[in-house]
Amino acid sequence: MVGKAAPLDMDDVDTDQIIPAQFLKVLTRKGLGKYLFYRWRFDEQGRPKEGFVLDRPEFRDAVILVAGRNFGIGSSRENAVWALMDFGIRCVIASSFGDIFYANSVKNGLLCIRLEEEVLHNLRSRAASGSMVLDIDVERESISLPEGGVLRFSLEPAVKQWLIEGLDEIEYTLRMYGEAIRRYEEGMRRYLKPRRDAAVPLE
Repeated sequence: MVGKAAPLDMDDVDTDQIIPAQFLKVLTRKGLGKYLFYRWRFDEQGRPKEGFVLDRPEFRDAVILVAGRNFGIGSSRENAVWALMDFGIRCVIASSFGDIFYANSVKNGLLCIRLEEEVLHNLRSRAASGSMVLDIDVERESISLPEGGVLRFSLEPAVKQWLIEGLDEIEYTLRMYGEAIRRYEEGMRRYLKPRRDAAVPLE
C-alpha cells in the first residue's frame, strides 16, 4: 500500500465520534463515508465546518490516518470501520486500538498498525506538511518513509494472513476448520438418518 498520510492528533477517539449513532440506521456500507467524524466536520444544521484535517485540500486524497492512542474505543459498531473505508481510509496507525474495533477492522480489510507513541508523534508532525507518502508492506511488516528510513511493526500471524489474502470470516473459517466441519456434518447426517426399524406411529 502506497498513499498519503493525514495526521489526527487526538487520543481516545471512540466509535461514536467516528460515526455518530443517528447514522447507524443506514444499512448499507456504501455512502457511510459522508458521515465519518460527522460532528467534527458539520454543524447541527449539517453545514460543513472549516479546518478538519480530512476536509483540507492537501489531505482529501489521504488513505492513511496517523492517530494517537486508544483509537476506536467504545461501542462495537462495525459501521465505524465501514465509514472509514468508504471515505477512502485504508490504514490507521495508532499506539493502541479498541479491541472490538481492531477485530472489525481485520474482518473488513482495514489495516491497523501499532507504533510507539514517540514514533507516532514524530510521524504526525511530518504528515502535517500534507505531502508525506508512506509505503506500507504488510508481508514485510514495514513502513518506508519518503527520505528512505524504515519503521517496523508487527501483526498477529492470522491477521497478516487475512490482510494479505483478502479473506473474509467465512473463507478464513473454512480454510482453518473446513475439514472438521465436514466431519461433523457427515456425523450429523448419519445420526439423523431414519432407522429402518423405527416404530411406525399408530393412527
